[in-house]
Amino acid sequence: MILKYTRSAARARVLMGSAAALAVITSGGIAETAQATATTSTTAVQAAGAPSWTTRTIAPGVQVRSATIVNSAAKPSWTITVQAPATGHLSGAATWAAVGSQDWADTTRKQLLAGGFEPRVETVRWPRYTDTPRGTMGVRVRIGSYATQAEARTAAQAVTAAGFRTAVDWTGYDAEQPADRQNVHVTVVDPRVFKGTVEGTHGGNAADRVTTSSVATKLGSLVGVNAGFFVTSNADGVQGTTAGLSADRGRLESMAAGSRAALIIGDGGRRVRVADLTTTVTVRAGAARHQAQGINRVPGLIRNCGRPGATPSERPWQDVTCRTPNDLVLFTDKFGASLPTGTGSQVVLDDAGRVVSVGERGGTVPADGTVLQGIGSAADWLTAHARTGQRIGVSDVIRDTKGRQVRLDGDDSIVSAAPTLVRDGRISIDAATEGVLAPSDLSYGYAWANARQPRTMAGVDAKGRLILATVDGRLSGGSEGFTLQEAAAFMRSLGAVNALNLDGGGSTAMAVNGVLVNRPSDAAGERAVGDTIQVLPRRAG
Repeated sequence: MILKYTRSAARARVLMGSAAALAVITSGGIAETAQATATTSTTAVQAAGAPSWTTRTIAPGVQVRSATIVNSAAKPSWTITVQAPATGHLSGAATWAAVGSQDWADTTRKQLLAGGFEPRVETVRWPRYTDTPRGTMGVRVRIGSYATQAEARTAAQAVTAAGFRTAVDWTGYDAEQPADRQNVHVTVVDPRVFKGTVEGTHGGNAADRVTTSSVATKLGSLVGVNAGFFVTSNADGVQGTTAGLSADRGRLESMAAGSRAALIIGDGGRRVRVADLTTTVTVRAGAARHQAQGINRVPGLIRNCGRPGATPSERPWQDVTCRTPNDLVLFTDKFGASLPTGTGSQVVLDDAGRVVSVGERGGTVPADGTVLQGIGSAADWLTAHARTGQRIGVSDVIRDTKGRQVRLDGDDSIVSAAPTLVRDGRISIDAATEGVLAPSDLSYGYAWANARQPRTMAGVDAKGRLILATVDGRLSGGSEGFTLQEAAAFMRSLGAVNALNLDGGGSTAMAVNGVLVNRPSDAAGERAVGDTIQVLPRRAG
């Protein structure tokens, strides 16, 4: 079915991806429909059940479009999912998964029937990720179809009492059937027209959590969206610190978690690209050298892993905190919290890199200065080589997967997350490589990657335009979200030739002129995040 606009040459179509219908915009991407003046228009699509897209030109070269995608044929409901036993791939501990083996499903079905229940068995197939198996992922066992969550929870009590582990799920989150409602917002920034700037920013403090809309209001931005992953618990470090690569105004403020997708915003948004990036930081004291493995994080705690020497893995793993007994961490003057304390050594440097003091860990980073903290063998290295008045050099290198160095100046920034969604014009999701799921452990990442969730996405089209998109989920406003496969298909349909997944879930937010246009899924409202992407107007003078 082709849905035609009556006002412009752009057209909407229904894109089938992962058995889900997404109404999207084609004809070279949504920016082709931008009006020359700042207007607000609603284009009615002349088709039964088709969405109405609302278009706003916020400034010349900045367009925001919003729509609710509705599929009246979808009939989701609440159901009971019987959990399958699994083994954690990192811990080796017993756990549970929504999907199990065929043998488990056959045995469980017989046991449920004997207990007087009426189970159904559903085959779940792997999405077409670039680095996971093809075909059947596993088998899911479910019971019942209920109009409300409360009814499903009541019915699940009897199944649990019979000795089964259960979960109550909304089938509209399943990739195997279409979503019935998805609220989407899309911003396109054309650097050939737009006279302002775009930057990734933590709002001036790399160790604080702030809402996307509050940063937008503070900076007077036209559009703001949430950006990368960050620490959310004191047990995993300092809340608000970035869990992956970030750079703000040309300065590296956090190191990469392995080689993960990043959005490089160059020349204040004049040049934007997506690439997998790694970081190296070298500390030099005379002829001696030592590699730092962190910037602006608690030594020994590595959120999302992806650093040499970390356990249980040196690979990136989403929402996992790895540890290391030997760690050298650099703190910049944008670390606005108290410095971590504990055993180890600390060196305070002035703005010229000269040692001001050597001693115990703690205090704060001096204005225009930096601090090095070491634990284990890194502490021993600092103690052996740092002397008051001596200059210590710190250098960092950012490289893409082709080995090319990414050099930053004062109007460049980087935000990162995972995974890559679109590469060179094709859907290319490296979910396992970037650590958002584990093929050998269906308890890890299944819901994060393969079920519908609120998501924030970023990409660039063939004309160099930046595309920022959000979809609400978890039934916020009735919206169900995207799977990773749907997110990739949606970004590609908007014209993105390269795109990545940013932080999502309760973090997903888009603010226009400082006001939220989406509905965050957290019960408490908009979530405070670690960093954001802000589209800033041209400043006078």
